[in-house]
Amino acid sequence: MKTIPLFCLLVGGLYSQPADPIPTVSAGRIERWTQFKSQYVSARNIDVWLPPGYDGKDRCSVVYMHDGQMLFDGRMTWNKKAWHLAETVAALIREGKIPDTIIVGIWSSQQRHSEYFPEKALEFVPEPMRSRFVKLVLSGKPQADNYLHFLVEELKPAIDRTYATFPDREHTAIIGSSMGGIISLYTICEYPKIFGGAGCLSTHWMGTMEKNATFPLATFNYLQGHLPEPKTHRIYFDHGTMTLDALYAESQAFADVLFKEQGYGEQNYQSRTFPGDEHTEDAWGKRVSIPLVFLANR
Repeated sequence: MKTIPLFCLLVGGLYSQPADPIPTVSAGRIERWTQFKSQYVSARNIDVWLPPGYDGKDRCSVVYMHDGQMLFDGRMTWNKKAWHLAETVAALIREGKIPDTIIVGIWSSQQRHSEYFPEKALEFVPEPMRSRFVKLVLSGKPQADNYLHFLVEELKPAIDRTYATFPDREHTAIIGSSMGGIISLYTICEYPKIFGGAGCLSTHWMGTMEKNATFPLATFNYLQGHLPEPKTHRIYFDHGTMTLDALYAESQAFADVLFKEQGYGEQNYQSRTFPGDEHTEDAWGKRVSIPLVFLANR
């Protein structure tokens, strides 16, 4: 039996093999892009969820999501949990709370932490901690900037060519949880002309598995000079209070102050706490409707 690393157990999606079957959903349909190739990062599966009734005639908004193998069908994930996203998004569309929306589930790879940790924040991590972190945690090479090149230069253009999408910033958002939350924030900061909204659930400010000040501070130092224009962007944060989420309250409170100082307010910024929620796909799936609605209604 395959041993699951502790880090993957606590911080999010685990890489799965490309032979895994396509998830089963009860609403809409999924088209699998098997081992989508990139010049920047390793090949990976992309699961594209199309809303009920999609026929390629009417344009849709697009939400890109990390850890794509964990989004739809718990029978096919390593921990038997999933966001059950298809049913949630289909219900929001049916109720008129969001427009027709395509979900692009980007599978994480074996280099997940290296691809998801904000690369430019490393400039604010002092030595020798920086070198040790890169070697031991990022497998010797930070890859977040390459991951974003893949997302913006390769994947998004391919999605826009293949499906009936609104390709503009106002109809393009990115969402993730844990390390997927921090890379979603980094994405909208690095590419504010491409993404109009970011949903960051259970954002893993820590960088490591232990509570610390160094890595959250490094990210905040990066953010001070890179936050997107509040008039044209929306950002959502949340966290629970149990398991790994119990580490996030202090860093999130600091982030809330930073965003307020940069001009964000109730119209374009939300930060929520969910008492009792754990660091799991069950919790994220239960509350993902909130950022989906918030980010869609700009």
